[in-house]
Amino acid sequence: MNILSLNKKESFILFAGDVILLYVALWITLAVRYGALPTKELLNNHLMPFSLLFLVWVLIFFIAGLYEKHTLILKSRLPSILLNTQIINSVVAVLFFYFIPYFGITPKTNLFLYLLISFALILGWRILGVPVLGFRKKQKAILIGSGEEMRELRDEVNGNPRYNLTFVSSIDLDQLEGVDFEDEILNTIYGENISTIVIDLKNEKVEPILPRLYNLIFSKIKFIDKYKVYEDIFDRVPLSLVGYNWFLENVSSSSHIAYDFLKRLMDMVIALLLGIASLILYPFVYIAIKLDDGGPFFFIAERVGRNNKEIKLIKFRSMATGSQGGGIEEEPQITRIGNFLRKTRIDELPQLWNVLKGDISLVGPRPETPELVKLYEKEIPYYNVRHLIKPGLSGWAQMYHEEHPHHGPDIEETRRKLSYDLYYIKNRSVLLDLKIALKTLKTLLSRGGR
Repeated sequence: MNILSLNKKESFILFAGDVILLYVALWITLAVRYGALPTKELLNNHLMPFSLLFLVWVLIFFIAGLYEKHTLILKSRLPSILLNTQIINSVVAVLFFYFIPYFGITPKTNLFLYLLISFALILGWRILGVPVLGFRKKQKAILIGSGEEMRELRDEVNGNPRYNLTFVSSIDLDQLEGVDFEDEILNTIYGENISTIVIDLKNEKVEPILPRLYNLIFSKIKFIDKYKVYEDIFDRVPLSLVGYNWFLENVSSSSHIAYDFLKRLMDMVIALLLGIASLILYPFVYIAIKLDDGGPFFFIAERVGRNNKEIKLIKFRSMATGSQGGGIEEEPQITRIGNFLRKTRIDELPQLWNVLKGDISLVGPRPETPELVKLYEKEIPYYNVRHLIKPGLSGWAQMYHEEHPHHGPDIEETRRKLSYDLYYIKNRSVLLDLKIALKTLKTLLSRGGR
């Protein structure tokens, strides 16, 4: 098992274990509650309604990050995460049974017992079961590469216990002339029982040692591309890899008919439903804005959309009248009510109508102002590639790039942000869009992020 397959396999095993234990907890609950082994009739009465609940609960687990590789599974945080999800699950269960009395049961005591038992079982499974199955067994590896990204990769893997690799040695290709292949590579491989070599095969400086590395495949040494490991761990494309050949190989502006159709359908259905539901907030936002400074209700924001076409997005006004924001020189002046609207993301609700119109999507790279786009296209190579697809209300960079610029220019952070946008453009799919949507929901519920 290598690091590329570990995350998916471990997440699936965790998911399967959770589902099994949810049903086991139900059986134990009925046995404890009635003091005897559950009869077939008793199980059938509870199986259907609880199965529907389990679907929702697993979705809540996913939103809470319990299947994310970046939260697998820190023991110090796990009990609090599970407790919070069980509190939410209990609310969902109460609403389910008391407002949908179709199944004819209102299991007050059973539900209370079930929540306690399932919490204990899943917590024990996560803390004790996974290590016993050996998913975290460390495999020794050598890292061969160069540059800042190699150091990032080495420090991240060796500094975090969630990975099943540990780099016992690293070889800098920029200093390869001073390396004794026999002493520093072969002796380390056999002396340290190395099973994996993570290597930058795209670096021309690696070519002199490739014939000797080739012989190692007969010793059952696994070779993994450094860039694949980097992308898998950091959820972004390493910018040192990005060149014309990378775009020709990984990025295309041609249509993906099935994906484009499903994405547009999802945009229209969700935007319409949320747009109609959000209308109830409009009067309250209008009154709050008028009482705050008496200025306009809406703000029209100019942004750059697909194919570098300028689009106009509609938002609830959060800035002082006359403050445009988002320019190169200007610092936006946020009103008191505007600060609240931004923190809760309520200011962006009118953009649901832009989604319906087709200017933007629910998911995609966040659009920038024309002024910033002109600046970034001059300073950041290949920046305009992000305009191959529609921008979105929420995107991959907003989920994972914690230091993404909010207002005004920031060349270095935008360069890093581009690496996340390229990851999304390369890997975009319905499942990835769904993942971003669910993580956005989590962010909104926790009132975090921007």
